Amino acid sequence: MTETRSRRRGAELEQAILDAAWAELRETGYNALTIEAVAARAGTSKSVLYRRWAGRAELVLAAWTHQVPPQQGVPDTGELRGDLIALFDRIARRVDTMMSELIAGVMGEAFRHPEILAVLHEQMKNSPVRKAMDTIVARAAARGELPPLRLTQRVALLPLDLVRQETFQCHSLVSRETAAELVDEVYLPLLRGLSLEQTGTV
Repeated sequence: MTETRSRRRGAELEQAILDAAWAELRETGYNALTIEAVAARAGTSKSVLYRRWAGRAELVLAAWTHQVPPQQGVPDTGELRGDLIALFDRIARRVDTMMSELIAGVMGEAFRHPEILAVLHEQMKNSPVRKAMDTIVARAAARGELPPLRLTQRVALLPLDLVRQETFQCHSLVSRETAAELVDEVYLPLLRGLSLEQTGTV
């Protein structure tokens, strides 16, 4: 078995490592997870893992990304509010797939190690939420619900921040009703305020 595993290369080996990291994480939790244990479970060496990931935080982030279902297309309900609620609801279900200990562990390492924080920031830049928000706002402008808006990175990623904070605070899946409240009480007013500001009518 070891001999067969040693011949694995490329995508096959990487998938085996990510599956092993996820299994180890679910069994032991983040704080107890070690590179040695993941390598042993995957049937490879620590050096192989370190050639791909700088440490366990990067490895765990990669394992989670590998496990999360692929992002679906941008919601299109025919109206801005409906699109936003659908997006917030979708984000909530994706966030719910992450274990709280995983998040706490990775964030803890991010504060201690700037290189991990840099990885998190880079992942956020490429977040599908950014593209989804640009599309939703552009559609709303085409329908006449909003003037054309230029969303900053912070504003575009705010739906993710709002849902994540609500999840941490309530320790449960954000319901569709709560997602609607976040849209109605926070995000739609923000977009309307930006509309006034960017059109010079404030």
